[in-house]
Amino acid sequence: MTMNNANLSIEQIDALQEIVNIAMGQAGDSLARVLNSFVRLSVPRIRLINSAQASQCIAEIVGDTQQITAVRQSFYNKLCGEALTLFSSEGCRDLATLMGHQTLDTETEKELLFDISNILVGACLNGIAEQLGADLSFSAPSLMASNVVSSQLLSPDTLPWAYALQVEVNFSLEQHKFKSHLIIMLAEDAITALADSLNYFIEAI
Repeated sequence: MTMNNANLSIEQIDALQEIVNIAMGQAGDSLARVLNSFVRLSVPRIRLINSAQASQCIAEIVGDTQQITAVRQSFYNKLCGEALTLFSSEGCRDLATLMGHQTLDTETEKELLFDISNILVGACLNGIAEQLGADLSFSAPSLMASNVVSSQLLSPDTLPWAYALQVEVNFSLEQHKFKSHLIIMLAEDAITALADSLNYFIEAI
């Protein structure tokens, strides 16, 4: 399969947008309950990218010079790919305050970010999988990078895929500086399985 014929149809993209909207809402609700704060969600963005575009796409999402910390989590079974949760340094400090921590050492920060990443990734991907009738398993979250410039997060030379379907949504808190970017990437081998699941979803409507 090439990138040209990996594109989903307009009907499939519309269905995926609807599915992701519902799943992201569930993730936002889960985060709001944990942080006891109103969560704002961006409209999910869905696009097909190649490995050469990956770094530029991250920079577009968070800003060219923004330093970020990234938590990575794999998911697999019928649908497979990687989920990245991106945090700014300022957002990390605000998160620690919201969670009742007066000081923020490296280990505490990592645990907090893993907790929030687990909430967002788990709620979102489980919401997507449930609507598509797919089972998912997850790896444990791991720290992919700490305080790196966004444009340096993904290197085309190290990516194991030529192209991927990218789903991106931003979470922010009302009256707080915390913001998180959740990026879900399904590599080329997973797009066919996704398309099949979307066809079943559309037929069942």
